[in-house]
Amino acid sequence: MADDLIFYTNPMSRGQIVRWMLEEVGAPYETRLLDYGTTMKAPDYLAVNPMGKVPAVVHGGRVVTECAAICAYLADAFPDAGLAPASGERAEYYRWLFFAAGPVEQAITAKHFGIEPDVDQQRMAGFGSLDAALGALEGAVAGRAFVAGDRFSAADVYVGSQIDWGLQFGTIPSRPAFESYVAPLRERAAYKRAKGIDNALIAEMQAANPA
Repeated sequence: MADDLIFYTNPMSRGQIVRWMLEEVGAPYETRLLDYGTTMKAPDYLAVNPMGKVPAVVHGGRVVTECAAICAYLADAFPDAGLAPASGERAEYYRWLFFAAGPVEQAITAKHFGIEPDVDQQRMAGFGSLDAALGALEGAVAGRAFVAGDRFSAADVYVGSQIDWGLQFGTIPSRPAFESYVAPLRERAAYKRAKGIDNALIAEMQAANPA
């Protein structure tokens, strides 16, 4: 069907971000689970995403990869969900959605790999330094319920997921602004549904493959 929506994921991946977005959208979708190193690298899936990574969505035959792009695409593809600001009010929406996808994730990954750019290298690195990226992110959410405008949007799904994940796993330091921002997001019905689905899938995987 023209409007078929297929979601390729693994519950232990960034696919959790897109699951949350899909639950916020509320449209029916089909989940196709992939395993690292096997089905994720199989020819059928490489035809969808040559990177062999998840998540990806296929909507009406159109492929979208990369979490931030998927969130932005779904917000536009399903406007009735109200997850994107009006076209003339998207400056902060695009700014912080892609800031979290670019400099923030790059900075966290570099730190995880033991890479700390010196002053000269910071001029070349898009994220500058981890402290700079996190400071900008903190300023974006401090004292605000939503990162872009006065209502929840797809930017909150992505930015909120990055902060939520980082606080849970220690890749983002606990700061009052971060904690205050994510606390109400964790109470959203769609967030809870998405976590419930993925946690159940993780439990099934672990039961099928005990250590």
